[in-house]
Amino acid sequence: MARGTLDGMGFSGFPDEAFLFYEGLEADNSKTYFAQHKHLYEEAVRAPMLALTEELAAEFGPAHLFRPYRDVRFAKDKTPYKTHQGAFVEVMPAIGLYVEISAAGLSTAGGVYSTAADQVARYRAAVDEDVSGKPLESITGALTGEGYELRGDRLKTRPRGFEEDHPRIELLRHRSLYAGMRFEPQEWVHTARVRERVERTWRAYGPLVEWLCAHVRGSELPRR
Repeated sequence: MARGTLDGMGFSGFPDEAFLFYEGLEADNSKTYFAQHKHLYEEAVRAPMLALTEELAAEFGPAHLFRPYRDVRFAKDKTPYKTHQGAFVEVMPAIGLYVEISAAGLSTAGGVYSTAADQVARYRAAVDEDVSGKPLESITGALTGEGYELRGDRLKTRPRGFEEDHPRIELLRHRSLYAGMRFEPQEWVHTARVRERVERTWRAYGPLVEWLCAHVRGSELPRR
């Protein structure tokens, strides 16, 4: 691997082979393809991602790397492998920071990704109150102003109990909320500059993550 290799000295970028691996997997998402190219997954994808998250851990905390296998038990799509590699730093249950590579490039995100009923109720109550809702409006406005995209599961209509002319109706529609940014695969993804991009974006997500930890928190409902 000519560029972006794991050289024993720490993270030095993702090599070309990482993106080629995922381009091939998108074309042939089969056990045969994965078995034949597993060495590329281990060397060009997983090892660099581990090295990256280990270097970021001092500031942001340890990350969990997701397995490459899809849970297809209840899915209509039975393809066995994920076409991306993600890693998640959990600050509170389902609230934290995310980084991902795929054939499309590098993505980062920060926020809350899945919510239980009690979390949605706390979120909407906090958004409704000016003392807590206005700061979130400022946080999300600053993020979108800097080019980040607000994402998450959201209602197409207004949530029950709120009027359509509520000043924060767009935020109230969300059941989950995170900000994200995608970078197309360019030369810098093969270098240690990836770490700088992830650090910069994760720091930008910090105020949103802090707000969610303060007002949404982890679910207090018993697990199913």
